[in-house]
Amino acid sequence: MTDAVAVVDCGSNSTRLLVADASGRTLSREMRITRLSAGVDATGRLAPDALARTFAVLGEFRGLMDVLRVRRGMVVGTSAIRDAANRDEFVEGAHEITGIQVRVLDGQTEAEFSYDGATSGLEADPRVTMIVDVGGGSTELAARFDGVLHAVSMQLGCVRVTERALGRDAVTESRRLAAQAMIDDAIDAAVSSDPRLGSVADGVRLVGLAGTVATLVQLDLGLAHYERAAVHHHLVRRTTVQVWRDRLSHETPEERLAHAGMVHGREDVLVAGLMVLDAVMARVGADELLSSESDILDGVAAWLLR
Repeated sequence: MTDAVAVVDCGSNSTRLLVADASGRTLSREMRITRLSAGVDATGRLAPDALARTFAVLGEFRGLMDVLRVRRGMVVGTSAIRDAANRDEFVEGAHEITGIQVRVLDGQTEAEFSYDGATSGLEADPRVTMIVDVGGGSTELAARFDGVLHAVSMQLGCVRVTERALGRDAVTESRRLAAQAMIDDAIDAAVSSDPRLGSVADGVRLVGLAGTVATLVQLDLGLAHYERAAVHHHLVRRTTVQVWRDRLSHETPEERLAHAGMVHGREDVLVAGLMVLDAVMARVGADELLSSESDILDGVAAWLLR
């Protein structure tokens, strides 16, 4: 037990913990909605209440780590933190609370860890395997070509698109068009920077990860309570993405919460996430998506255990 490692992912919308033993076996996996990125897009700073929410959860996670006798690990920060002018305030506070190293990842490194985690344990497939990681502040695409990982990070997360263009309530046509334009422009720029990610001649196996995909699967299955085994490696058609995108678009956040499978804290940003997901699937020519509950946490844990 003393060889256990902990990884904490402080994302734009959620803060998550993975504790694994020396063999890589999961001892604990936790998630809390903290919305760390609230207001960052407008102000350029992490808000005091967002920091307080996240630090409270880090304190809770440190308690779990103590129970599991964790002495080694890493807190990783992604889009919300790397975009913030007061990122040092987060880094110092997180280190003081958890006692483990804190690392703010650039988009390329985030994509690499996410790719390694999401593709571990997948069966062989003749198609190129590509991941799409729709976060709160950014979306990453990554795939290996000739043994080299190609990755891009887009300023295109579900919280960012919601705050900048879509809004949190039932979607109006003008807001939908603004959000779609924002999404299309970001994907155009990403594919222009690395054309191989936008055109895979022999087809692509698209693997989706993070909260947007997991919540979509729960809605599709009608799960009243989260079941990792049911969500992990569930296959979703693009038409399913579109059905839920359109259905939720016409509802208020309160109405969305009535659906079995909707995660509290995602009801106001999920439509934006589904719009991003659908646009990515269209661009890479994927008619289906394989969900993965293994992600950046698992990639970082495997790296720590090497």
